[in-house]
Amino acid sequence: MCGRIAVTLPHDAMVRLFAATPANNLPKVPQYNVCPTNQVHIVTGSGGGPRRLGAMRWGFIPRWYKKPGDGPLLINARAETIAEKPAFGAAARERRGLVVASGFYEWTKDAEGGRDPWYITRRDGAPLALAAIWQDWRAETDEGLRTCAVVTCAANDPMRAIHHRMPVIIEAADWPLWLGEAGKGAATLMVPAADDLLTWHRVDRAVNSNRAEGPELIEEI
Repeated sequence: MCGRIAVTLPHDAMVRLFAATPANNLPKVPQYNVCPTNQVHIVTGSGGGPRRLGAMRWGFIPRWYKKPGDGPLLINARAETIAEKPAFGAAARERRGLVVASGFYEWTKDAEGGRDPWYITRRDGAPLALAAIWQDWRAETDEGLRTCAVVTCAANDPMRAIHHRMPVIIEAADWPLWLGEAGKGAATLMVPAADDLLTWHRVDRAVNSNRAEGPELIEEI
């Protein structure tokens, strides 16, 4: 599961990091509580041209939906079944991207059932490049949305203490393969992160509200 992220990297730093051309409609930064249906920063390839840093709705809309709410909100795509799912198969083959994040949140439950949030980042402090798939969806009224889902896999051993799933994290050396710039074989990248890649700390339950915002949300308590 990956259902909330934070993004603190400035746009010019994203452009340099991913060697990408920025769109004009990028979401504002910093954001400390990016939720499903919000716009996320996503890097895509362009068939031999420069990469593109753009914005997409977090929540993949299958082509057969007549309106965005016609079915479940598809914020994640499971790596184990992505190729065979009618909603995701074509996108997994043809439209892959990298959602840019500084960290993501997961939750555990206390003895009373309360939800305790954890903020998870790379141990080396670098931004996260989360594997994603995307597609353009258009309603019969010609309303169009560019939408995406984050790819998830089974958690690595340390992460299982918090959750049994985790986002697929693509290392910089593998960005060309995932973006379709380096031939076939991207499916081999849909595996858990190395056990020593991530670190995490408890944060305040204020982040449990999707309306909460501010740098205090990622501070350790």
